[in-house]
Amino acid sequence: MSLKYLFSVHVRLEKTYPERNSLLVHDNPYQLAVAVSLSAQTTDAGVNRVTPELFQRWPNPESLASADIKELENLIHPLGFFHQKARNLIAAAERVVDIYGGEIPREMNQLTSLPGIGRKSANVIRAHVWNLPGIIVDTHFGRVCRRLGLTLAENPDKVERELSALVPDEMQNDFSMMVNYHGRRYCMAKKPNCRGCPLNDICPQVGVAFKKILD
Repeated sequence: MSLKYLFSVHVRLEKTYPERNSLLVHDNPYQLAVAVSLSAQTTDAGVNRVTPELFQRWPNPESLASADIKELENLIHPLGFFHQKARNLIAAAERVVDIYGGEIPREMNQLTSLPGIGRKSANVIRAHVWNLPGIIVDTHFGRVCRRLGLTLAENPDKVERELSALVPDEMQNDFSMMVNYHGRRYCMAKKPNCRGCPLNDICPQVGVAFKKILD
């Protein structure tokens, strides 16, 4: 796929999504790391309903590392997978305190060493905290990029590698967020709104079943 096509997609998405902020409410790296860890298999809105009380009870890694796991589980129960998420949060907080002096690390290998933090989550943290380049691959991003013909890969790590090689570093953070937004607003999994999509005339619509497109 040519850079000219990529830039055309990017420019149109910039006009469609002029504001590109994290949908997870946070004030510091610790809060974002916790919110990202909680966001697996749930909605950002759901996470945002839980985190204010969580951060009030456990405002830093030191306090979270010593949290009562049952109390934490009860608080995050509405988000699903609460047993594993609670264990991961406490274990990650312990590691941050013991190894990184209570500060959320910035390097990819350091972040992914924290329980509950994979490459996608690490790229979110690196992008929003330090503005470091990275392709953030979630289900929305992968689906939209495949439909745009930017990748054929289904594996998130392969999608990340291919798009990292294609998208210039200085565009990666904005591109990741805009494609994510686009997957939520227009390019949904089951009923993509292709007719109203700002990319309609340039998108090859790879794999889209036209009988599912909204009129």
